[in-house]
Amino acid sequence: MLNTKGVPVANVTFQPGCRNNWHIHHKGGQIFLCTDGEGWYQEEGKEARSLKKGDVVYIAPEVKHWHGAKKDSCFTHIAIEIPAENSSNEWLEEVSDEQYDKLI
Repeated sequence: MLNTKGVPVANVTFQPGCRNNWHIHHKGGQIFLCTDGEGWYQEEGKEARSLKKGDVVYIAPEVKHWHGAKKDSCFTHIAIEIPAENSSNEWLEEVSDEQYDKLI
């Protein structure tokens, strides 16, 4: 992760079928820029959003969500943490295979 004047930036790649756990960005939120492949983004209580190169996702602070690759594609995005005093990330439960396998 590169920290550019207090703005953490990371190039993140998920292998096919890989996803992170549900999590929350407290205070600062996050922006990610999809740069390659196809993936998913889902906020709790909402339908999953299909992602492809060129898509931009804004994740507001305090929103429980997850993101990752589709089953048959790698997925890469640039993650930009929005700076905020006392910001933190809270990692939660896994996205179950049952939840993930329902995505088309």
